[in-house]
Amino acid sequence: MRLTKMLALCVSAGLVLGGAAARGEVNEVRISKGFGVHFLPMYVIQHEKLLEKQAAAAGLGTVTVEWPTIDGGNLINDAMLSGALDIATLGVPGFLTLWAKAKGNPKLEVVGLSAISLGSMYLNTRKPEIRTLRDFTESDRIAMPGIKTSYAAVVLQMVVAKQFGDANYAKLDSLTVGMPYPEALAALLSGKTEITAHVASPPFSFIELDNPGIHRVFNSADILGRTLVIMAHTTRAFYEKNPKLSAAFIAAAGEAMQLIEKDKRAAARMYNDLAKVKTSEDEILRIMNDPDTKFTTTPDGFMLFADFMHRVGTIKVKPADWEEAFVPDLKKLSH
Repeated sequence: MRLTKMLALCVSAGLVLGGAAARGEVNEVRISKGFGVHFLPMYVIQHEKLLEKQAAAAGLGTVTVEWPTIDGGNLINDAMLSGALDIATLGVPGFLTLWAKAKGNPKLEVVGLSAISLGSMYLNTRKPEIRTLRDFTESDRIAMPGIKTSYAAVVLQMVVAKQFGDANYAKLDSLTVGMPYPEALAALLSGKTEITAHVASPPFSFIELDNPGIHRVFNSADILGRTLVIMAHTTRAFYEKNPKLSAAFIAAAGEAMQLIEKDKRAAARMYNDLAKVKTSEDEILRIMNDPDTKFTTTPDGFMLFADFMHRVGTIKVKPADWEEAFVPDLKKLSH
């Protein structure tokens, strides 16, 4: 059932039954966020309690929000399927992997709620001899949040495919190691572990390059363009049972992005108030002002990943367009 119709039914029932429809939706919700500035709108939503505000405005009363930090598409999908999460924010490939596997299964199907950010990833290394992808050897290890299906993993595969052809898209997969961003940052900078390179998002990518002895092998935006990085999704079952809360989440994301545009320094302070890895406000502002970074609810570039993953066979089915994979009202509500 379309969100607009569900909203109309909820409003009508609320007028007749004095809010009984609103009470049918959950009053506690668990939303994951990850590390890095690409998740900035989620930090703003949490800091300013924007979902609670939008839920109250929608007639849902008091809604309590939990914010677990989970990094890596595989871990996030496991948490979603186990029922430990209601809404997840993650890289596009992790969503597509689950969307394709669950399609046609009403109990497991997932649906996109909103885009969160567009941006780029850097492949940084501490080995001076590594200048191109051809320079990696079997002794190297490349850290990323999750292997094979994380955003970083698929970006690396896409860049590898550009250089070596689609048939060799997984050429460097054997060198990858799953590691949360803060740990990967520490490992690369220390030079005392097996990690010789890191596919990193900001601020970690920027922090690394500010250290002597670290250099960049590629910026994904130079090869793939500025792409959709982080998006939010939920199960179709949750969405259909909670249409007003789902719409409130999209509205909260849009409001967060407006706040970021209005006062970037305030948004930087909000990020630092909640982030496990602190960085200076000026550094966060540098990232926000980077032309590769954009915060939007519109999933521009979503199909770039869907087309690639389907072409190389890592997903068996793909949506015809982004609208097939997202809630119907996103196009009307997108920011």
